[in-house]
Amino acid sequence: MFPPPLFETEIHAALRVEMRRFAAREIAPFAHAWDEAEEFPRELYNTLAGAGLMGVGYPEACGGGGGDLSHALAAAEELIVHGQSAGVAAGLGSHGIALPPIVGFGTEAQRQRIVVPVLRGEKIAALAITEPGCGSDVAAIETRAHKDGDHYVVNGRKTFITSGCRADFVTTAVRTGGPGHGGISLLVIERDTPGFSVGRKLKKTGWWASDTAELAFEECRVPIENLIGEENQGFVPIMQNFVAERLALAQSCVAIGIVCLAESVRYSKDRRAFGRTLGGFQVTRHKLADMATRIAAARALLHDVLARYLSGQASPSQAAMAKNTATDMCTFVCDAAVQLHGGYGFMRETVVERMYRDARLYPIGGGTREIMNEIISKVEGYGN
Repeated sequence: MFPPPLFETEIHAALRVEMRRFAAREIAPFAHAWDEAEEFPRELYNTLAGAGLMGVGYPEACGGGGGDLSHALAAAEELIVHGQSAGVAAGLGSHGIALPPIVGFGTEAQRQRIVVPVLRGEKIAALAITEPGCGSDVAAIETRAHKDGDHYVVNGRKTFITSGCRADFVTTAVRTGGPGHGGISLLVIERDTPGFSVGRKLKKTGWWASDTAELAFEECRVPIENLIGEENQGFVPIMQNFVAERLALAQSCVAIGIVCLAESVRYSKDRRAFGRTLGGFQVTRHKLADMATRIAAARALLHDVLARYLSGQASPSQAAMAKNTATDMCTFVCDAAVQLHGGYGFMRETVVERMYRDARLYPIGGGTREIMNEIISKVEGYGN
C-alpha cells in the first residue's frame, strides 16, 4: 500500500527486511507487557547491536554500519510498524539524538570512548536539553557550567529526558557564556560523575516502555575533554540535530499511522454489526480511505524533505512542515482507529489504544507544533 521512496536502494530493502524480522521476533510479542511494566530489558540494546542494527546510519569508523539518515529512518519505520511500540523504539533510539553532535563535532577520542560502545549495545546515550523552566526555547537554558582548572563545574536541572534513568552518557546543553544562543556549549556528562543524579522516573501519557527522567547536576565536575566542539558554540550542532530529529519524529508518526490503518482494516473485516462486517458500511470504507490518504500525503512530504536533506538542500522550515504534517496525520489516524474499534479501542490490550497514547507526544516533542509554525513563518518571511 505504501511503497518505499524512489531513492531507496536494494540496501534499504535488505535493511527493512532485517529490522522487520527483528521487531516481529524481539519486540511485538512483548510490547504490551513492557508497556505495562514501563520498561523493556536492557539486554535488548545488545540484541539489536548483535543483529547489526544499532549502528545504522553511523560511520563504520565509529563502530556503525554505514549509511545515512535515509537508512536510519527506513529501519525506524519497520521497528515501529512490526514492533508495534513507539515507546520501545524511542528508548532503543535515544542515541539517535545523543550521538550525532559527537560524531559531527567531537574529537576522535570522544568518538572511540563514547560512540563506539553505545553502537555495540554496551552503553546507553541520552540527550539533555529541556529544563523545567524552558522547553522549545533552547536559547533560554539556565544549567550553567564554569571552568575550574581542568574541569567544568555544572549546576542545574534537566527534565523529560528519554533514557535518562539508564543512560551512561548524557549529551548535555549547558551555559558557559552569556545569555542567548551564543553562550551555549555541549558537554558529555557520564553517569558516575560525582554530583550527577537521576531524579524521579516520570509518568507519561504514552511511551510507557521508554524511561523518561529528571536529571540534576550539583557541583558536578566534568573533565574539559568532554566538551563537544568549541566552547559557546553548541547552539549550531543542537539546531542541526533538530532537523534530523524532526524528520525522525515525522517518520515515527508515519509508522504509527501505518500500524493503526492495518489494525483498523483487519478489525473492519472481522467485526460484524447489523448483519455485515464493518467494512461493509460505506462510512467505514471512506474513513479507511481518508486514513490511507493522509498517511500517503505525510509520507510523501517527509520523503521529499529527506531527499533534500541528503543533498544538503533541506531547510529548517521544510523539516518543520514535514513534522507538523505528520503529527496532524497521526492524531487524525489514531483517533479514527480507536473510534472504528469502538469499545475495544478504549481497552489497554489493543494495539490502537497504545498507538493513540504514544501519538500524543509528537506534536510536543522535538519542538512543539506552535514552535514549528514560528520557524516556518520566520524562515519563509511571513512576519513583519
